[in-house]
Order: sequence, then C-alpha cells, then structure tokens
Amino acid sequence: MEGQNVKKELFKKYELPPLPYKLDALEPYISKDIMDVHYNGHHKGYVTTTNKLVDRLETVIDQSAGSYDIQGIVRGLTFNLNGHKLHSLYWNNMGEENKRGAPGGQIADMINKQYKSLDNFKRVLFETANSLPGTGWTTLNYDVENGNLHIMTYENHFMNQIAELPIVLILDEFEHAYYLQYKNKRADYVDAWWKLINWEDAEKRLQKAINRAGLEKK
Repeated sequence: MEGQNVKKELFKKYELPPLPYKLDALEPYISKDIMDVHYNGHHKGYVTTTNKLVDRLETVIDQSAGSYDIQGIVRGLTFNLNGHKLHSLYWNNMGEENKRGAPGGQIADMINKQYKSLDNFKRVLFETANSLPGTGWTTLNYDVENGNLHIMTYENHFMNQIAELPIVLILDEFEHAYYLQYKNKRADYVDAWWKLINWEDAEKRLQKAINRAGLEKK
C-alpha cells in the first residue's frame, strides 16, 4: 500500500516442484504410501525449512536479527537446500512404466567404455550403494574436467560431495525412501530402484553436463 514500507525480499523463495507422475506410478517397486510420505512429508519439509532459513538469513543481512548463530543458519540451509535439490533430481531420474528401459545413447557408450559392460557397471554401483554407511545418496557424476563418469556417495545431504561434478544418476538411500516397504533390506530397494531408472532423463543430464564442459573449455 502507498505510504507503507514494504520489505523487499533479497532472495527468491523455493517451491516444491510437482512430481512427474502420480504417487502410485512407481508401484510395485516403490509404494504409494512411501511416495506420499517421502514427497509430501520429507521433500516438502526441506523446501519449507529452506525458506524459513532464507528469511532468517535476510534478517542477518539487514542487521535486524538480534542474536543469531550464523554457522547454524548456514549449515541448516546447506542441509535443507541440498535435500530439496537432490530430491528434485531423484524424482525425475525415475519413471513410470513407459519411461523405463535399458540405457542408450552416449551414456550407454560411456558406461560400456569406462566400466566394460552394463552388468559390470551395475555390479560396482550396487556394491557402492550397499556399502554406504548410514544415510545419504549414491550418484553417477560426470567430471567436466576430463569426461569421466564416476560412481560416488554423499553421506547425509552433502558430506563427501565434490564440486564441479554434475549428477547424471541418483539413488536416495535415506531410510525414509524405502523403510516402510523394504524395512532394513536396503539391497532389495536398490534392486527395485534399478528397474525404475529413466535412462532418457539420465542421458539428458549427461548431455547438459557435456555441453557445459564444452562452453567452459572455449
């Protein structure tokens, strides 16, 4: 309203992206109940908390926060914002039935070249995923520096994360991703996730990373 001071937002807020499929689209491999809790509970919670922490950070910048713990604010923001970003990748990396299948295109060529075969890649990926201590993520990353495809793990939402390695393929290994259905049998969940991979999405992410590398080298 005219005559009133309207506080200008310093940072744009984040929004929960829509799922690319219905909650029951990944059954029987991931149940509707898990999807509901995971997406509407955990992912939505990361977005909500991120926005609260962004608001808190703005009060620090405006010098109107009073007493505050900057380390706590930034660490909380890192955890929740990474949680939001990683989950957004995870949903799109899986697909309903007509989006699944074997890898093709350049990602298939690179897997066969660097891991000798798809079966060998799957073996190393599964061994990595099943050896992850605690909770976190297993990912396939493209190194823009030299074109390597690396299988990696992130503990929690950010520990062991290496900069400048875009994610091509991602597996959520927090217990909320599988425990309602698979209990403590993480290996069964990992096997089910493999059947859900949207390789077309993974190929698009790889091409985006390759294009980025090309731009950076010009």
